Amino acid sequence: MNKQRPTTDERRPNSIAHLTRRYRFSASHRLHSSEMSAEENLRTYGKCNNPHGHGHNYTLAVTVSGVVDQGTGMVCNLVDLDGFVEREVLSRYDLEDLNTLKEFAETVPTTENLCIEIFEKLQRGFTHAHLEKVRIEETMLNSFEFTGENAPPK
Repeated sequence: MNKQRPTTDERRPNSIAHLTRRYRFSASHRLHSSEMSAEENLRTYGKCNNPHGHGHNYTLAVTVSGVVDQGTGMVCNLVDLDGFVEREVLSRYDLEDLNTLKEFAETVPTTENLCIEIFEKLQRGFTHAHLEKVRIEETMLNSFEFTGENAPPK
């Protein structure tokens, strides 16, 4: 008796998988709050409060999930994800002074806030898969993630 082995698609018809794609961009910022005095800003942000700003070579990781398409075997087409991230994120932030952008007019452009902004852009516009999280590596020692979760009320 010669039984055919079932394909992956037949064994796991509704398999959910995660895809993480990495991108690089460079931007500068100055961490400074107009709500604080010069002394408070310096105490809070230290050297990152330099009036001339400073730059980072960021690594952005975008994680999406979804049912693995039985025809393509993919969560989403990388061309779609790459194109969206290029248009909506990289072209917006690469080689920019974050302090000059409207989304940071009243918000300190920390990497945490940048992470939230990028997550929200992706969540609003990328419809080919479910956005799980955005992670930004700012330095070899610092990385930040946002999953869209809000803090519980106090």
